[in-house]
Order: sequence, then structure tokens, then C-alpha cells
Amino acid sequence: MIGLILLKMAVPTSEYSKVPGDAQLPGGAAPYGNFPDYSRFHPPEGRIRLLPSALLSKLFPNPRAKPLLGLDVGCNSGELSIALYRHLLGLQETQACQERLNELRLLCCDIDAGLIERAKQQSPFPASISYAALDIMDPDARETLLSSYLGSFGRSTFDIAFCMSVTMWIHLNHGDCGLVTFLSYLASKCAYLLLEPQPWKCYRSAARRLRKLGRHDFDHFRSLSINGDVVERITQILTADCAMELVSCFGSTSWDRRLLLFKSKEANHLV
Repeated sequence: MIGLILLKMAVPTSEYSKVPGDAQLPGGAAPYGNFPDYSRFHPPEGRIRLLPSALLSKLFPNPRAKPLLGLDVGCNSGELSIALYRHLLGLQETQACQERLNELRLLCCDIDAGLIERAKQQSPFPASISYAALDIMDPDARETLLSSYLGSFGRSTFDIAFCMSVTMWIHLNHGDCGLVTFLSYLASKCAYLLLEPQPWKCYRSAARRLRKLGRHDFDHFRSLSINGDVVERITQILTADCAMELVSCFGSTSWDRRLLLFKSKEANHLV
């Protein structure tokens, strides 16, 4: 709760309440991935079933600092965040043991302030999971928010970060350089990164949805040099340029997206 109070004091809501124009378009298109009913067509269970039970206890058998801190980038309205939180701690649906809840604090952010408000209203763990509207590609905004949150725990990095079906939207809206910058920043802020990148066919589908609405393509779609096997290219960026190593591939969801776990090469002392 202390971390949440400090976060609210340090980061005025108005700074992060701005969502770009046309954030949600009719016909199922959302240029920033902020679909209002995302969990209905990609339910949390599709990812959770692939992850080992009580994953955190396996990654951090003897953590040097408690609680463990997690960051969820692009959390939408929070359903997956809550499911991940339960799964990571090995909680059943009816369990809410305070001792277990004290083991993990989770900061969840999304570009859409409306989705963040929904997430706050339906969260069963308000003392353990914090939500904030944030454009992760705004350097000043992200540094203010994340530094404030981490600082309230006397920390400079997260133990684990989650990025579930977000990379494509960063890539389409910010280009190749934006994607590389995003991956580099995430890698610098966590010991472990659980990533679900979208394959190239998803890019084509997203662009097609815009065209059906009579809109132009994404600004960078036609000029992306990182294309084709995007997942392999992202893995190369993280391992060759961002000092991370691929620890595990937990398999693919029913919608054909892989769950990849990366570990910072500089964080071996944490486990």
C-alpha cells in the first residue's frame, strides 16, 4: 500500500490520461492494441495453462529482496494481470492469504486510461496490484512513473516484466527503431522478461482491419525492415544487443503465439 500511495503522490493522473486520437475505431480495429474486450477473444487461460505452476518460486527460490516486484506492460483492462498474479503465487480462485499477497507487488500500465479505470474497479488485490495509464514510449513519463514506483521499495529494477502481445503495436506505431528502443528499455528494467510477441501474420491482419475502415496503413508498416520471422528477430535483439538470454519457450497459445522467457545476463545474483 505504501508503494501505491507514493505512486499517486509522485505521478499526477493527468500526465498519463492522454490517449492518442482514434485510439479505438469501429469494426474491431484498435491502432494501439487497446481492444475494449480483449480478454473475450484471447482469454487469460490460454497463456496461464502454458506456464509452470508457482513460476516465481522456481525463478527466485531465495530472493534477496522482498516483496518481488513485477511490471505488466500493456495490461489492457487487467484480466490477464490478475490471472498471472494468482498463477505466479500459486493462489486458487478463493485464496487471498495475506502472507502470500505480500510476496509480490505488480505494477500494470496501459496507454488507454479508460481500460486502466476498468482494471482498477475490478481488481481483487488493490493493495498488491497497482494500475497506471502510461504511454511506455514516452521517455519522461515512463521514467517518472517507474522510478517513483521502484523507489518506494528502495529498488531500481523489477524482478520480472510481462509484455503480452504488445510488441507489434509498438513496432507498427514507432517503427524498427521504436521496437529496438522498447526492447532495450524493458531489458534494462528487469531480471526476467516474459514475452509474447506477435508473428508477422498479425501485422498483416492489423493493417487489413484499418484498410477495411477506409484508413491508411500504420505509418511504419510498409517500411519495416524487421519483418517476416519477427519473433526470431526480436529474440536476436534481446540476446545479441540487450544482454539477455532465452531461458525457455513455454509453447504456443491456441492463437499461435509463443511465450518466451528471457533472463538478464547481469542478474544472476538474484536467483
